[in-house]
Amino acid sequence: MNTAKNLKVYVQVKVDFREDGVMLPREIIWEDGVTYEIDRVIDIRQAAAMKAGGQGDRYTIVVRGKRSYLFFERSTNQTGNNIGRWFVERRVA
Repeated sequence: MNTAKNLKVYVQVKVDFREDGVMLPREIIWEDGVTYEIDRVIDIRQAAAMKAGGQGDRYTIVVRGKRSYLFFERSTNQTGNNIGRWFVERRVA
């Protein structure tokens, strides 16, 4: 019997920064190297990733006409260049 399970998938993301410091994702590079342009960012808020676990800044985005969530998980390190990682929730059968 197949059971569905959800995974947190870390992805590479190209971002722009507005002059007020807001980080806006522009492209997602999936694990197979395919690049998806983000058509629009609808909302940014702190939220839990209910399916994959974890928490971060949840970006509600539109990619190819479909609404999805992209999460930025902030690093707990106080110093260094790693400020966090991007992830998406993926359903696998």
